[in-house]
Amino acid sequence: QEPPASPPSRWGPMSINLQAVPYRHPVKYFSFALEGQDVRMAYMDVATAGTLNGKSVVLLHGLNFFGEAWTDTIEILRKEGYRVVVPDQIGFGRSSKPILHYSISTHAANTKRLIDHLGIKTTDVVTHSMGGMVASRFASSYPDAVGNLAMINQIGLTDARSQRPWRDTSEVYKAALARDYTEIVKGMRAYYVNWKPEYMKYVKVHYGWISSGEWPHMAMIRALQQQAIYADPVVDDWPRIKARTLVIGGEKDGADYPGGARRVAETVQNGQLYIIPNVGHNPQFEAPQLLYPPLLRFLKGEDVGTKKTSAGRQTN
Repeated sequence: QEPPASPPSRWGPMSINLQAVPYRHPVKYFSFALEGQDVRMAYMDVATAGTLNGKSVVLLHGLNFFGEAWTDTIEILRKEGYRVVVPDQIGFGRSSKPILHYSISTHAANTKRLIDHLGIKTTDVVTHSMGGMVASRFASSYPDAVGNLAMINQIGLTDARSQRPWRDTSEVYKAALARDYTEIVKGMRAYYVNWKPEYMKYVKVHYGWISSGEWPHMAMIRALQQQAIYADPVVDDWPRIKARTLVIGGEKDGADYPGGARRVAETVQNGQLYIIPNVGHNPQFEAPQLLYPPLLRFLKGEDVGTKKTSAGRQTN
């Protein structure tokens, strides 16, 4: 069940704007100016499929994904009565991909622009990977806008600037431009404890990009996003997060995800920690049956993980 050593012969180029990737729900566009450039932010605004609970939830994707990757999560949440808003951040998915100075603050501010545009005052937020960094900045900058916050396998658990020196963007771009099938598979395979053939769906997308004539532009976008992750850490945002916060994720994500996740849960003002054993970076794909029950209980107001005591220790 491991990924094939070479890409299937039927695979070909794919637009960096994902026209060939179906989104289950209609995609809308919100236009605004960013650093003097006109951009469009793609998003899905999905109505409840159950009894309306009067709440909305915003889903924030990671670096290697986009709004479509939340398809199963959307269905689960809308059946629980939520209005579900799913943006493609600028530079991702079907949104505009301008060359500009990206930052975590940029993505957080754009998320706030979107919910203001939709007339949403307060929303729950569920995130994955880099989306946890965006939500950390969003929740600390706009505390009244966030009800419950759940961060699935957030990255940025430390300040990367203390671990490696800055690299010039041209160097990061050169590395991104040289990306090939083997590197894509290696990165995606690292997300899972046990590989399944259906995970090739996103390998196909990334391979389609590098096979496209648009790849030099997309490679620069990826380089700029990687620079944003490095240069705009969120470790100092966590103490200012007031929202009920669930730090949840697969245990087998990197060298020590549980340790980093525990620091986040201990640092936010009202945090709790839930570790899913023997699961990797993408529990929403690898172990949905272990992720969604505690996530839903948390969003409904139940404590599901270990919480910080007044003495700073974690307790059940």
